[in-house]
Amino acid sequence: MLHEPLKNEQMQSIAKELGFSETAFIHPIEAAQQYAIRYFTPKMEIPLCGHATLASAKVLFESFPNLELIYFKTIVGVDLRIKSNGKTIEMEFPVYDTVPQQVPEAMLKALGIEKIVTSAFNKEMNMLLIEIESSEVLKKLSPDFEKLKHSPTSISGVVVTSLSQQTEYDFESRYFWPWSGTNEDPVTGATHTFLSKYWSTRLHKNILKSFQCSERTGFMDVELISGTTCILKSQAQLVLKGELSI
Repeated sequence: MLHEPLKNEQMQSIAKELGFSETAFIHPIEAAQQYAIRYFTPKMEIPLCGHATLASAKVLFESFPNLELIYFKTIVGVDLRIKSNGKTIEMEFPVYDTVPQQVPEAMLKALGIEKIVTSAFNKEMNMLLIEIESSEVLKKLSPDFEKLKHSPTSISGVVVTSLSQQTEYDFESRYFWPWSGTNEDPVTGATHTFLSKYWSTRLHKNILKSFQCSERTGFMDVELISGTTCILKSQAQLVLKGELSI
């Protein structure tokens, strides 16, 4: 947590040096329980990140034990309401729509996908969604990231998703974004701003269980509470503490 904002160049440099998929920078703003939050990959600033928000909230809840509610304001003006509920952290995120969009053949080949169910685009996150038929196929995808980076596109990333073949989950996903971040994100809350509505519509249910079958894996409960808001529920664990001198 910062006491005051850093320059953009400093935050980008720190994110590049740390090498994490995303690094969040937070500092308090005037209103009580409110913090500004910004997210940087090793390559660029991005508008929203779920697991970096979760981690930031965990740090604040651990640092201030009486704190039960946090309001984060992002660089694009999105307000995130974060609630502590025992060991679980509940994050109120916006819900976005998708529109049908064809996937370039070169991208499908780079991803190793031979057959798709459907594909769509979300403009707020600038992400492409591809649904495939099997979560087993999803787990086994081994993209050629050099070819993927050079496939014709202007998107920030592509989320590949499918119905889950595990009884405890509704759907699974993986997120690839060599254009703006790392090759693959371990867990991606930001994709659920549109995956929540996409799968809610497909499955006719508002409470869903999501599994991200990356190498590290991750899971979250997703609840669509309106056409504009969803709640992502998960847990975080502090594994390292320290101070960084600038």
